Amino acid sequence: MSLPTDYFVDRRRLRRKLGWWRLAALIALGVAGLVAVVRLGGADSADKLTPHIARLELQGVITGDDDTIDMIKKIGESSQTKALLLEIESPGGTTTGSERLYEEVRRVAEKKPVVAVVGTVAASGAYIAALAADTIVARGNSLVGSIGVLFQYPNVSKLLNNWGVEVETIKSSPLKAAPNGLEPTSPAAREAVASLVADSYAWFKGLVRERRNLDEAELAKVSDGRVFTARQGVPLKLVDLIGGQREAIDWLVANKGIAKDMPVREWKKKSSLERLGLVGGAAGLARIAGLDSIAGLLEKSILLERSGELDGLLAIWQHSAAN
Repeated sequence: MSLPTDYFVDRRRLRRKLGWWRLAALIALGVAGLVAVVRLGGADSADKLTPHIARLELQGVITGDDDTIDMIKKIGESSQTKALLLEIESPGGTTTGSERLYEEVRRVAEKKPVVAVVGTVAASGAYIAALAADTIVARGNSLVGSIGVLFQYPNVSKLLNNWGVEVETIKSSPLKAAPNGLEPTSPAAREAVASLVADSYAWFKGLVRERRNLDEAELAKVSDGRVFTARQGVPLKLVDLIGGQREAIDWLVANKGIAKDMPVREWKKKSSLERLGLVGGAAGLARIAGLDSIAGLLEKSILLERSGELDGLLAIWQHSAAN
């Protein structure tokens, strides 16, 4: 029994449709792969292949981590990036991390204009990062300054004595591993640490003097460790303009020849769950759901991860908040 002609025609049409669907699926898969590569590639994403102003957020404790430094390097090397807006929201961090960040931003500033835009706070090591910019823009109530260096360590020697615990140490010289917090700090150890702090403090003040064009009297007014509002900071030469991103872009247009309609593109680090905000976001959702204990554990995990990066001298603003 022979099959009707219509059967073969329908089969042929079905095969043709199936072939088109397969081709469409392959194209969709390729596009999805390209999008994934673009998203993960950061500097190679499609919206960064045209002239733009780069916007990079500097948040939290500054450690001079490789991901931040690499992102700044990519911005400096990008031929399509015409300027950098460095959005700062940080109380500071390690002196070495702040130094590394400052030097990398200065390398970018040698090639293209850089504006630091301060959010709530850019203190201590974060202010060091702001110093690397060509100009500093901040809201009137933003906090800036905290020019100084500290070295902190807990001393539990009295507590150990109360419990009858004695830590015995054999070391090559009196200042080896001193101070260590397990024994009273000797005058020699205190003097040695004080010399480290003084050296880094002199370096910090030198940056402020040079970058903000201050004389010794002006420098003395701002370098006692306190923070200032941006309104106070303008006459003290710590801040150039009151405002935010809009004012920063206006400055670029007026002083650096940047086109007024040039788009601003976000440059983000996407190399870890914390940077993607998943841990912090989960903590926030836990708070909303009333799961405060879980939220606290998630928040502590972030703090513990960061605390391991804070060895050595610190350029960080510390304040106590009311419960």
